[in-house]
Amino acid sequence: MTATSPAPADVVLTGGTIHTVDDLLPQADTVAVRGDRIVWVGCAIEAPAWVAQASEVVQLDGRTVLPGFVDAHNHVRLGSDADCVQLAGADSLEAVADRLRAWDRAHPGGGWIEAEGYAYAGLADGAPPTRQLLDAIVPDRPVAVLSYDVHTLWLNTLGVIALGVDEAPQPFGTAQLDHAGVPTGFVTDFAVKGLSRAGIRVLRERGLPWAGLDRQYSRLCTSLDHALACGITTVVEPQNSPDDIALFERARDDGRLGSRVVLAMFHPPTTTPEERAEFATLTAAYADDRLRVGPLKLYIDDVIEPHTAALHEPYAGEPGHRGSTYYEPAEFNQLVADLDRDGLQLFVHATGDRGITTVLDAVEHARRVNGPRDARHQIVHVECLRGADLPRFAELGVVACMQPRHASPDLAGPGHAWAEAVGESRWHQAWPLRSLQEHGAPLAFSSDWNVAEMEPMVGIHSAVTRGPLGGGTPWRPEEALSVADAVRGYTLGSAWANFCEHDRGSVTVGKLADLVVLDQDPYAVDPAKLAGVTVLETWVGGERRYVA
Repeated sequence: MTATSPAPADVVLTGGTIHTVDDLLPQADTVAVRGDRIVWVGCAIEAPAWVAQASEVVQLDGRTVLPGFVDAHNHVRLGSDADCVQLAGADSLEAVADRLRAWDRAHPGGGWIEAEGYAYAGLADGAPPTRQLLDAIVPDRPVAVLSYDVHTLWLNTLGVIALGVDEAPQPFGTAQLDHAGVPTGFVTDFAVKGLSRAGIRVLRERGLPWAGLDRQYSRLCTSLDHALACGITTVVEPQNSPDDIALFERARDDGRLGSRVVLAMFHPPTTTPEERAEFATLTAAYADDRLRVGPLKLYIDDVIEPHTAALHEPYAGEPGHRGSTYYEPAEFNQLVADLDRDGLQLFVHATGDRGITTVLDAVEHARRVNGPRDARHQIVHVECLRGADLPRFAELGVVACMQPRHASPDLAGPGHAWAEAVGESRWHQAWPLRSLQEHGAPLAFSSDWNVAEMEPMVGIHSAVTRGPLGGGTPWRPEEALSVADAVRGYTLGSAWANFCEHDRGSVTVGKLADLVVLDQDPYAVDPAKLAGVTVLETWVGGERRYVA
């Protein structure tokens, strides 16, 4: 090393396969880090002396390195709650009842029983559950059951009473009423209202333990730890109120904010000009690469399973019912144009094909009114997309932020609530990953935790195979992607979608040293075994933050 040579690297990882997701240098075997940045990438045999003289040399021994995963839509505040009955896998009303009764026996008393992960199972023809069904299971204490997508809340009679649910509009959801105008115990729109600032406050005031600050913080820390174990180095938390910032500040102060976090502020239909000003203040205050506030989250429709998403044609078996949008099209056009004019990036939840069309129409209107710009507005989920809208994503510069795992036949395929709700005639519209890619749409991938597993390798498996995790017949295999394209969606695609591509998403000199070490090479493994590829180490900013 001469006097003018760079100082030795701090850390070198060498002797493995590095898939860089950088088209200029797709593959290497060595990456060098100084401080929190990548300073050299290539083959060890060509490495300069200052790389070989690194303070720490990590021998990969043939293992594989990828850029750290960027999860573009991850509800880390809603991770699995140890104080809730876990209903994942309870695929019948009897199975739900068994788990609730077991919890009741193990936790006697008069307080709440709370459960999460209900998959709309056990009821014929998409019928919503009722309080009477829960009363038959647990009659003598309040019960609250959250659906797996957190879009609906199911209460027994004591739960209805405890939360003050009546025929009037509720701040935390829309109470479904029976023919006599009495609440059935099923509350829709929970993700839109119940997870809002006002909704959480009311739930806390009315004594629902799940909404308490300590419970929220516990869920956040558990999910952040899990993110590191999954190789996720940047988490995009898509729905927050200003009240939630304190949870992330607390996590940072406690050393629990291992992954980088981007926070989107929730903009429900009731948002006031004062709240928008508050959002702007937070955006200016939180703007570093560890904790950033920026985008806005909106909803245009709800979800398909309970028939609350907006479809162009009626739901299967329910003539005349097409779902609804939260805004009239003209109103939404104006809102999107106003927010776009202010330079904001929008994340818009849309699952039904009519909901998606409404968002695309609004973005087109905004471009016509304001002129084109690099907005990178996102439509989140894109579950049921009509063919006429495929090219519009690329034409309008709209990102399709999608969750490949949701398309798995063991979650949404034939025989499940999603597929039955849209009907077989629309199955070809389900999560059209390849069709969107072929039409030039920017793709960003994510888990939508805790709606589905957080592990990116599970999502990559689903994107590549379109099959169940345990093997079996794929659903809509013509919409499958290559491993390289699926990995890009979870790395550079998601980084670009969130204006982070300058320092994340690929193993490139000058970018942040956010890396994941895997036990197998996903590009070489049998596609049926992709979900089993294990994260061994996660590096954030040149620091090893997780070791299996």
